[in-house]
Amino acid sequence: MTEITPKRAVVTGASSGIGAAAVRALRASGWDVVAVARRADRLQALAEETGAVAMAADVTDDASVARLASEVLADGGVDALINNAGGAFGLDPVATGSISDWQRMYDVNVLGALRMTQAFLPALRDSGRGSVLLLTSTAASTAYEGGAGYCAAKSGEEMLARTLRLEEAEHNVRVIEIAPGMVRTEEFSLNRLGDPAAADKVYAGVKKPLTAEDVAEVMAFSLNLPHHVNLDQVVLRPLAQAAQHKVIRTGQ
Repeated sequence: MTEITPKRAVVTGASSGIGAAAVRALRASGWDVVAVARRADRLQALAEETGAVAMAADVTDDASVARLASEVLADGGVDALINNAGGAFGLDPVATGSISDWQRMYDVNVLGALRMTQAFLPALRDSGRGSVLLLTSTAASTAYEGGAGYCAAKSGEEMLARTLRLEEAEHNVRVIEIAPGMVRTEEFSLNRLGDPAAADKVYAGVKKPLTAEDVAEVMAFSLNLPHHVNLDQVVLRPLAQAAQHKVIRTGQ
């Protein structure tokens, strides 16, 4: 009987939120997983919980990504890269927006995904069943006041995904884009706004925002489909968010 080797995935931004949930979902469906983030202590706890391999790295640093790829590929091939690392910083209007916030968002959301994709693409081609999954956002397609920097970064990441899909189909590499709307995680809005009360206000009155686990389930589903099935783009929102500008809030 032929032994089937488990598929192996690399997940960035794995120390919390959607990234950590994605590690759990992939491990639960039989994948070997390399969990990547800057915070080594959190990664180690996740590795002990799930059986994933923890590797600390910074996707905004060329040398760190090169070292990561070298270490990961020394232990075998890779079948999927999940570019989950990202984030939003600030809610200033364009007129007074922080250049450093915009640079930070572009570096982690776009260039971070680019660095990781370039580092692992040869191995994904060699796999014969390689996939690149990029976690973008509904902000990639709909502008909102105070969101120009994040919308621009996620639009850039979306264009990376669309172009990569055109370029890599001939190499049998799938490119999947998952674009969530309102997701309540422990850090996203807090990192953006810097204040717990302001972060809580984002979700005030929303009966059931998406959870990290909701998004991770869709990510795992897309990667576990037969390889010839490519979910080009999946947009998911909570029922209470009918559109980017229409959110049902109770008791408001």
